[in-house]
Amino acid sequence: MENLQVALPDQPDTLAPVSQSDRISTIDILRGVALLGILLMNIPMFSMPDRYTEAFRSNPEDFNFWVRAVILVVFEGKMRALFSMIFGAGILLCTTKKEAAGKSTAFLFYRRMGWLVLFGLADAHLLLWEGDILYAYGIIGMLAFLFRRIKPVYRALGIPLVALMDFGMSHAFYSDLRAKRMDYVKVQNEIKTGQKPNPEQQKILAQWREVELDFVPNEQDIKDNIKKMKSDYGTVAQKIRKDSWNWQTKYFLYGIADPLALMLLGIALFKWGFLTNKWSARKYRLTMLIGYGIGLPLVLYDFYYGFVNMPNLAASFRHMETHPVVWVNIIYPFQRILLVMAHTAAIMLIIQSGVIQQILNRIAAVGQMALTNYVMHTIICTLFFFGYGLNYYATFQYYQIFYVVFAIWIVQLVLSPVWLKHFYFGPLEWLWRSLTYWKIQPMRRRD
Repeated sequence: MENLQVALPDQPDTLAPVSQSDRISTIDILRGVALLGILLMNIPMFSMPDRYTEAFRSNPEDFNFWVRAVILVVFEGKMRALFSMIFGAGILLCTTKKEAAGKSTAFLFYRRMGWLVLFGLADAHLLLWEGDILYAYGIIGMLAFLFRRIKPVYRALGIPLVALMDFGMSHAFYSDLRAKRMDYVKVQNEIKTGQKPNPEQQKILAQWREVELDFVPNEQDIKDNIKKMKSDYGTVAQKIRKDSWNWQTKYFLYGIADPLALMLLGIALFKWGFLTNKWSARKYRLTMLIGYGIGLPLVLYDFYYGFVNMPNLAASFRHMETHPVVWVNIIYPFQRILLVMAHTAAIMLIIQSGVIQQILNRIAAVGQMALTNYVMHTIICTLFFFGYGLNYYATFQYYQIFYVVFAIWIVQLVLSPVWLKHFYFGPLEWLWRSLTYWKIQPMRRRD
């Protein structure tokens, strides 16, 4: 890296990151909210064994049931959707001024996304977070970049179309699993008399066994996986890397449509001023009314449908065997867009009101250091839960893991403003910018 240069503040003709004066506080606040909210959804993957919800998902008398209900209705998918929208807006923040000055940004942006992909690979395969999104966002961001100049109305009108495509991809995934399940059930019925399966039947049984290992582990698999997760780094890594690689390769195409659509929506909403608090309070209230008025009944019905029809794994298999298409799943992409719009409008109204400004400033600092704080989630949670750390994996009840979430929130809400008081960027943001522009960026504040 001997050619890495030092960025100088008096080089107006060179490409450079977004300056501090050009930062938009509402974008940082929304990014901070999304980042903190995402941890609510990620914490079970760090801490809970496979199929952990079966212990309480059909029992309303269990406190865990209601904690899960609130998480699913209010937050599930919405925080990731908000993060995707802000990521889309960030594409414009990264390129608009440079392109207006006549500079080409394509190579720079793709290099930026390339480094994000590498950060994601490190997050998944070195730090061992199988739910990493940096890898996927780096690749999908490259696609979203191609649509940045399309008129906002076309992007917004494309959301229902892409939501339908997302349902189609989900259905294709479901259909593939269902076909393997139906073949498996047929073979099981055929060999009940005790005869040895023939080669074709053995192949079908092996295919279903692969599905079990990836998605629906049996009781023995669950015990084996717990033992692995409570072991040394090498054992945990062997399991996590396999799962991560499957999602980054074999199943990757199934997850492209959703974040891509939301990134495009974020670009449109940024251009319209929705994400930068340029709408009137009346328009934000109307957005909340429509979003919550339609989205909440939809998500509540979706939750109730799952409660009645799929209270456990056996019931889920019966439902799969009798339903070639799960039409209720078309609700998901629409309800989450409606609710994330309502959530965002509510945040904008809070910002406009001027209340809890100190808290908002702290959330903005978290959002300004989103990459560092996201990777910090991985480091803290893996060292707290996995066997090579404090080994609390599969130890807590469901509701108790959110105490860990609240503790991490407090740490990041306290440390992020303190760090940014002395430095321009979070440590990983500084590294990312320096690698993107191939110039060492200024780090320590001089004022």
